Amino acid sequence: MSDFKRHNFKKLKIWQMAMEIAKEVLDLTDTFPSHEKFGLKNQMDRCSISIPSNIAEGSSRSTKSFSHFINVSLGSSFELHTQLLLAHHRGYISESNTVVIENKIEEFQKMTMSFQNTLVSI
Repeated sequence: MSDFKRHNFKKLKIWQMAMEIAKEVLDLTDTFPSHEKFGLKNQMDRCSISIPSNIAEGSSRSTKSFSHFINVSLGSSFELHTQLLLAHHRGYISESNTVVIENKIEEFQKMTMSFQNTLVSI
C-alpha cells in the first residue's frame, strides 16, 4: 500500500481557515506602530503566513511527511496565539479583535488536530 496521497491544499478547510487568519492578521498588523515594524509585527506576519504555507507545502508529500508539516503549522498557530495576546497587552489590538482572531485560531487548531488524526489512520 502506498504512503502517498496528494491533497489539493486549496480545497482543504484547514488551509482555507489558515488563509483567512493570515489575511486578518496581516491587515491588523499594518495598524501597529512603526517602531514594531521589525518586532512584533514582523513576528506575527511571518507566523501567520507560515500556517497556510506549511499546509500547502506538506500537501504534496507522503502522508508521514504531510503530518510533520501539519505539526509545524499547528506550532505556528500556537505561536501566533501567544503573539496576539502580547499585541493586545501592548494595546495594538482591541479586545474585540483579539477575541475574534483568538476564536478562529482555536477553531483552526481543533480542526487541524482532527484532520491530522485522519492522516494517521490512513
